[in-house]
Amino acid sequence: MKAVVYRGARRLGIEEREPAAPGPGELGISVAYTGICGTDLHIYHGDMDSRVGAAAIIGHEMSGRVAALGEGVTGWAVGQPVTVLPTRWCGRCAACRRGNSHICHAMNFLGIDSPGAMQSGWNVPAELVLPLPEELPLDQGALVEPVAVAVHDVRRGEVASGDHVVVVGGGPIGVLIGTVAKGRGARVLLVEPDPTRRAVAGDIGIEAVDPTAVDVAALVADRTDGAGADVAFEVSGAAAGVATAVEVLAVRGRLVMVAIHPRPREVDLHRFFWRELELRGARLYQRDDMAEAIRLIASGAIPARQLISRVEPPEAATAAFTALEGGGVMKVLLDWREDDR
Repeated sequence: MKAVVYRGARRLGIEEREPAAPGPGELGISVAYTGICGTDLHIYHGDMDSRVGAAAIIGHEMSGRVAALGEGVTGWAVGQPVTVLPTRWCGRCAACRRGNSHICHAMNFLGIDSPGAMQSGWNVPAELVLPLPEELPLDQGALVEPVAVAVHDVRRGEVASGDHVVVVGGGPIGVLIGTVAKGRGARVLLVEPDPTRRAVAGDIGIEAVDPTAVDVAALVADRTDGAGADVAFEVSGAAAGVATAVEVLAVRGRLVMVAIHPRPREVDLHRFFWRELELRGARLYQRDDMAEAIRLIASGAIPARQLISRVEPPEAATAAFTALEGGGVMKVLLDWREDDR
């Protein structure tokens, strides 16, 4: 079995390991593709060493096929295409008791707190596995998890048909949020300085503007008769992005905080007071978000293939991470299918 191993800040390695049979209640999965996301980049930069140990196998965006069934597991067939809900909750903490198991206080996030998907064979609890349609290409299936993020974020924003929505940050999650919101009938404006990402957004029907060349707040005000946006999503992770997301909102507008901000940010709280704005966090997703993501990709509502910029073999993992952090790309996948490359 081959695995990409995190060895410390900006250091990845490839290791050959002995494959293990799935334990009781587990499914063994032959991994086809693994996506690299912003959280993986935080790990790569060493920002999450308090949770990610030495020689850890990271990654949680994936697709693959069932390879083996552990003791007591039924209802699955070898060869069946699948993806994984990478969050395992305790069921006992205050969040779980209130029905919010997706933000469990003792969350085991696969790929962070326990071995993840950047390996050719992965054993996971069967209850975390979701079937994929047989006709769905597995490279597109690897985008289910990030699409689920977008589905959950749009639900948190309570986006409705006719809403004016501003998405600040045009990386993969920002573009997916824009796509899901537009699918609900919202009028979407994406704010992104990178020309490649703006071009990708434009190709799939999302209007995108460069905040270094356009007064975003003035543009939004002009298009809404001075009212402002109903919902803004902060996906950039930058201080300037936070300021823009607050500035564009209408009275009683909703700001959904999607990006991970590793340090405190200055926020115009007077504007929150003056316009009675709302701030909502959006951290993870639930199983029904994953199910909806599968439906959206399979139906073609999410143009998954157009969002995949690069596919690399595991041996090129460092180059794949470097490409993603450098910008100018959308989704970057690792291809574990040695016989099919």
